[in-house]
Amino acid sequence: MSNTVEAYDLVKTYGKGVRALDGLSISVPAGEVFALLGPNGAGKSTTIKILTTLARPDSGTVTVAGHDALAHPAKVRRVIGVVSQKSGADPVATGRQNLLLQGRLYRLSGRDLKRRVGELLERFALGEFADRAVSTYSGGTQRRLDVALGLMNRPEVLFLDEPTAGLDPQARTAMWAEISRLAADESMAILLTTHHLEEADRLARRVSIVDRGRIVVTGSPDQLKSELRGDAVHIELRDEGDDHAKAALENVPGVREVTLAGRQLSARADDGAATVPHALAALDKAGTPAATVTVARPSLDDVYFRYAGKRFETEVAA
Repeated sequence: MSNTVEAYDLVKTYGKGVRALDGLSISVPAGEVFALLGPNGAGKSTTIKILTTLARPDSGTVTVAGHDALAHPAKVRRVIGVVSQKSGADPVATGRQNLLLQGRLYRLSGRDLKRRVGELLERFALGEFADRAVSTYSGGTQRRLDVALGLMNRPEVLFLDEPTAGLDPQARTAMWAEISRLAADESMAILLTTHHLEEADRLARRVSIVDRGRIVVTGSPDQLKSELRGDAVHIELRDEGDDHAKAALENVPGVREVTLAGRQLSARADDGAATVPHALAALDKAGTPAATVTVARPSLDDVYFRYAGKRFETEVAA
């Protein structure tokens, strides 16, 4: 299967030597959902801007759907769809009017335009809202419209930036189902950026974690999780942690890969359940008692923690 998106050795520097990308390379074949994860400032947004022709790298090569994105950006724009985190729909116009305008921008007209708008309204269950102003839409309905707008031109590559940001659990689950249906179309590659690791775990065939402008690991969610032996042990301390708490946990037999972020201690253990009593006793003895403790099988969050050096939800909230 040929790669629909191919970026090689991208370098991008801003301002006074701030290197946003430092030799980043990714490839996404048709028919795959590919998730790009990483801390804020890691280079995700810069990568997406370059792939969608909104920015140029200092060096490197980019091919999208067979087109050189640096030499022929207009050709790339005709074959991609972009769903940004912030809606691009006109809130005063109706959903139908937004879709008609989007179609005209892609030079659709007459029956072809009318047919395509009808298809998208039906596919995303927008019929009953089609002639209402977008400003009256719920978050989930507006997000469905955003995706419909991104699909107007039947893109070969669809970029989804935080597609479920701000949605309630029911709307998020419905959007996941729709993205899964889109992924079943073998002619389309989907590149997803998200702050919901469960989203990446559920939807993506492959995941890349980017940090400091470079890809640090790539693989399927199951493959990456299987590389983490044992159980994940997460401990929330009663007070801010210090080196004493970290050292106390490191000295517990069977414990490894101990990391500390504020009040959050995390580690891997051969047998999590058996380790907990010894870990709690060690922390009490060190004068840094635990408030809560959880034991779980490896998750994509744990993979992220290993390679990006901090818990994902903590980084997002920061």
